[in-house]
Amino acid sequence: MDLDMLNMFVIASGTLAIPILAFVASFLLWPSVLIRIYYWYWRRALGMQVRYASYNDYQFCYSYRGRPGYRPSILMLHGFSAHKDMWLSIVKFLPKNLHLICVDMPGHEGTTRSDLDDYSISGQAKRIHQFVECIKLNRKPFHLVGTSMGGNVAGVYAAQYPEDICSLTLICPAGLPSTTDSKFVKQLRELQESKRIDRIPLIPSTPEEMADMLKLCSYVRFKVPQQILQGLVDVRIPHNEFYRKLFLEIVDEKSRHSLHENMSKIKAPTQVIWGKQDQVLDVSGASVLASAIPDCHVYILENCGHSVVVERPRKTANLILEFLALLHSIDNNKKQA
Repeated sequence: MDLDMLNMFVIASGTLAIPILAFVASFLLWPSVLIRIYYWYWRRALGMQVRYASYNDYQFCYSYRGRPGYRPSILMLHGFSAHKDMWLSIVKFLPKNLHLICVDMPGHEGTTRSDLDDYSISGQAKRIHQFVECIKLNRKPFHLVGTSMGGNVAGVYAAQYPEDICSLTLICPAGLPSTTDSKFVKQLRELQESKRIDRIPLIPSTPEEMADMLKLCSYVRFKVPQQILQGLVDVRIPHNEFYRKLFLEIVDEKSRHSLHENMSKIKAPTQVIWGKQDQVLDVSGASVLASAIPDCHVYILENCGHSVVVERPRKTANLILEFLALLHSIDNNKKQA
């Protein structure tokens, strides 16, 4: 090997070594930074753009793709302690010409957090309505999707603002009474009896607690490296005090059964998707909704837990698209009749 070739090899090796070493250092020393970069890259790859909208002195953060068209826009509401990027796994399987909006729920990620705000389910529904008016999403009725806490808010929104909604998808929604206690509910009861309610299973503060939360929320067992678990915890720890306050608010009597109290007012065509092995919110809630909402379409996913969006993203996306196509077909038949 001549000297020029050797120099080229050294330069090339050095050039490659810099990003590799940076990646390794991030993974070992700052895993939370790596997680943020991961979401940034995924949003970019899927064409999701982040924007902010203001309602008086309140700021909403959201991501979107596409423009309003002949098909209804889709607004997605995430669950407790999550953020708008949790929907990216489903966005991946939705057509790029659909108008999609994923908003950070009140107090979460880039949306305003205030000690004076009302974080009850009805209070959150009002905030989401402000967001909808801010970006003029309700110029035309849209399809609303919500999961877990976001499902509770979505159901209440559909009941309180029926003129905004053309259809609704609820994924493992909270806010319903259950004849069967889930594993999570049993854990909460045990913590209350031992007066250790500060140890809420959905608010981890160590990698071990994060691993336990993932097992609780998922039927599928994901092998998550210790460093990633640490990164996930590091991202959440600064917000845990807010999550505790929020959790106590949404399990309070005012909000605990909000969806149940409002479900008879839901007039929009409704789709319910639930993981059969959900250990957080018992799957029996699906039959509660089916008995109260006319022509409710229920889909129970086998071998799936509470984190339907993560465990079965392709199936969930297909179910939403099939539901929208069915409604479009029914609407066309009515117009032709």
